[in-house]
Amino acid sequence: MSTPNSALGKTSSGARRFIGGVVEGFYGRPWTMEQRTELFKREQKWGLNTYLYAPKDDYKHRMYWRDLYSPEEAEQLIALISAAKQHNVEFIYAISPGLDITFSNPKEVAALKRKLDQVKEFGCRSFSLLFDDIETEMCLADKEAFSSFAHAQVAVTNEVYKHLQEPEIFLFCPTDYCAAFCSPSVPQSSYLHTVGEKLLSGIDILWTGPKVVSHKISVESIEEVSSVLKRAPVIWDNIHANDYDPQRLFLGPYKDRPTELIPKLRGVLTNPNCEFYPNFVAIHTLATWCKAPVDGGSRDVEMGDEEQDSSYSPQKALSLALSDWLQEFMSTDQPGGPSRPSRFKKESSDEEPMQTDMGDNPYVPGPGENPLYTAEPLTLDDLTLLSDLFYLPYEYGSTAQTMLQELDWLINNSHAATAQTDETAKWCSRAQQFDSMCDAVVQMFNRLSNAPNRKILYDLYNYICDIKSGVGLARAYVKTLGGEGQPSAQLMNDDPEPWGFRGGLSGEFQRMLPGHGNRDLFRHPPMTAVYCIRPYCSNDKTEVQRIFEEMQRREGRTPLMPQPPLISDVLSAGEISPSPQCGLVVEDNIGMCGYALALTDGKPAAAKIQRAVSDSMFEDFPSLVVVQILPRVTDPSPAKCMIGQLLSVIRSSGSRGVFCELRQSDRRMLDFFSKLGSFKPIRVEGLPEGVLVMATSLRTDFPQV
Repeated sequence: MSTPNSALGKTSSGARRFIGGVVEGFYGRPWTMEQRTELFKREQKWGLNTYLYAPKDDYKHRMYWRDLYSPEEAEQLIALISAAKQHNVEFIYAISPGLDITFSNPKEVAALKRKLDQVKEFGCRSFSLLFDDIETEMCLADKEAFSSFAHAQVAVTNEVYKHLQEPEIFLFCPTDYCAAFCSPSVPQSSYLHTVGEKLLSGIDILWTGPKVVSHKISVESIEEVSSVLKRAPVIWDNIHANDYDPQRLFLGPYKDRPTELIPKLRGVLTNPNCEFYPNFVAIHTLATWCKAPVDGGSRDVEMGDEEQDSSYSPQKALSLALSDWLQEFMSTDQPGGPSRPSRFKKESSDEEPMQTDMGDNPYVPGPGENPLYTAEPLTLDDLTLLSDLFYLPYEYGSTAQTMLQELDWLINNSHAATAQTDETAKWCSRAQQFDSMCDAVVQMFNRLSNAPNRKILYDLYNYICDIKSGVGLARAYVKTLGGEGQPSAQLMNDDPEPWGFRGGLSGEFQRMLPGHGNRDLFRHPPMTAVYCIRPYCSNDKTEVQRIFEEMQRREGRTPLMPQPPLISDVLSAGEISPSPQCGLVVEDNIGMCGYALALTDGKPAAAKIQRAVSDSMFEDFPSLVVVQILPRVTDPSPAKCMIGQLLSVIRSSGSRGVFCELRQSDRRMLDFFSKLGSFKPIRVEGLPEGVLVMATSLRTDFPQV
């Protein structure tokens, strides 16, 4: 088995070298010639060997693939191919004719050959035909000439490959380029079987893994597709791609691809972020992965015991990349970088000094005046935090995950913030820790904004500005929960300014859909969760009591701070059983999460707590109902359904009306009953402070709920 170095060159057995590098294959503004040349330098320095030219928005790569390059465009491509050769990087030119090619038309195939011949004259020796992201329905002429879409693609690809005299590197991207696209599965895909059997053996096949953006790529999945394709694939890896969402950026390490894959692959090409400079981490860590030994040899990176892959540690690879990236951030030899003259000594020079507004001497603040602003230097901790905040598509970094967990806990336990209980000190301590983490994000933003290398900053700025704003809103909200000042105008104002909220029409559409958020990395039960409503039985008594006690704690009711009981408390506590057919419970995938109980005659419950209630109220509203739902149930539908069923049963018993007692502090249930439309507040004499009654009459048809 080959060593890491031989994997990127010729192996000892003379096998073809492992393809490792970068594909510029995203949608959006292509990289500049200067950036691509910089990429070649990095690849050479880090041991990568390939660049696949496939920018979707190069018109003559995809939309106008038939058009030859102009003399000016040709000059640029010649210079680019030459630069790649100077840095020992294989330049692969890709073309995407699939949008509108007629496979059976000889003139179309001739146009494709003519275009590739032109690029070959530029000095290019490696090529790729891409048929990704296109319609699969063939035109009538192609249907008459070919038995399937796969046969049409293979026929043209083989012909072009032979025309180019079978270059050493020739890549083919199938239309079904990941397992998710294969029908009904990879082993049973007639499309892939045709490609594997008919495509000439010297042509390599691109594959993105289980999905377009694959979370993990296993050895077993590669062995499966290799068996069908009859060759080891080249992974086109979209793990760091961000062209599908303008709010995402990925600065985490290359991970969840075991190094055992290396001998089972023809190569790996990363298709990274659209922004060039933030791809430092993606490409650097891929290079570390490619150099990982697969034969138990010595390691370039010392691995921790916590890593499942003994040859490669994503966290150590990330640390190496960020350390190197920090040096680039601090580089001042970049065009457009700010001047950093010393404030402490004057440079000696025989030339006349340049005229400035400050005159000959720099400004020195006087006593009592503000000191001059001096930016603190960027640190490795700052870049580690930055990576955590913008990690990977399926995973947040550890700090980001902790911040989300802390914010979630602080919100769900906000009743303890000002309740002056044993939990208050704990809440305040965690709120302070959350505030410190938010402050670290702000300080990271400030230091990044003043880093000397402005080119990197310009690619990052929109993202770091956005996260700083989001963290600031969360920080202000937590302070509000803790009673520090008035609610933030950014959060509570009916007429906020645009910078006070994240938005856009796309966001509006998503928030209106029932499944929005169910793929968030920080998951809560989605609004579309399945709930089971069933009749209450005696065995449910303990669980009902547990929910009742938990909701009491959330309202701040403890043995140290007792509050007058509600009439319905005797139902929830199990001291009185509900009337026949007047008990329901709701369950989710975790367990019981709510209940609705009723008494057709509420007088015994009032007597149980020695509550004096006027006979006139019981004459109009003799029945009692109580509903409690745990906060994890974000959908009001289960509670509405239970109330509707109970009201039907109570009305059938001959009751004239139903009432419920609520604490004014229980904003959640107050809001629920208010929005039902059928329950209205009623005036009752002698109610304890902070308690109100809502009721609905059953003498006429009550509104449907």
